[in-house]
Parts: sequence; C-alpha cells; structure tokens
Amino acid sequence: MSAGERENAIMNRSAVREIQGIGRFKFREGELEQFKRLSAQLMEIVRSKDTGTVQYEIYFNDDQSEGIVLERYRDSEALVEHAGHLGDLGRAIPGLVSSELLGQPSDDLRAKLVGSGVRLFTPFLSL
Repeated sequence: MSAGERENAIMNRSAVREIQGIGRFKFREGELEQFKRLSAQLMEIVRSKDTGTVQYEIYFNDDQSEGIVLERYRDSEALVEHAGHLGDLGRAIPGLVSSELLGQPSDDLRAKLVGSGVRLFTPFLSL
C-alpha cells in the first residue's frame, strides 16, 4: 500500500467515526421567536462546553417558517457529551418535525437512540 493509499484509508476510518445530525423544523404561530431565543442559548453552550462538536449550523427558508439544524460530531462520545450539555433546553426547542443521524454510532449511542424518534442512517459508501 502506498503512502497516499494509507492516508486515504486513515481518513476514511476517521470520516466513518464522525456522526452527523439533521434536524428539520416547521414553526407554528409564535414559535419562531422562542426557537431563535433558545437556539442562541444552545449555540453558546456548544461554543463554551462541547469539546467534539465540529459543526453546528442553523438555517431558515426565506419566510422563516421552516428551519434546518446541521450538526457534526467527532464521534459518538462527542454527541453524547453534547446531549448532556443541552439537557432539557434542547428538548424545549419548538417545531421539530424530524431528526436524522448519519454515521456508525457506538453501541452506547445506539442504545440511547431507542425510542427517541431519531432515524439512523449508516454508511454505504464514503470517500
């Protein structure tokens, strides 16, 4: 195996350990301002406490009736840490329609997902 092939293999293993999340939101009357206020608090927690959060971004459609949160974590343990930091505040965010997790979660994370409503997608092909 050449040096380049070894580097690619290492990078592929690293990418497979990463966990990505997609949260989709639709807001009813009065929910948008609450979402924005709580999201700002969550963002501050992510910035100040999380050690393995690689990406945490919030997007709105043009009329701000829908939003998407993109999350990326170094590994399963980083996502568990993140969830612990958010606690009840994360569950108070209004408008959640669906939540998907992409990656190969640890057995611990997989167990925590049972009954959560989070849909899990595992890797098929990865560069």
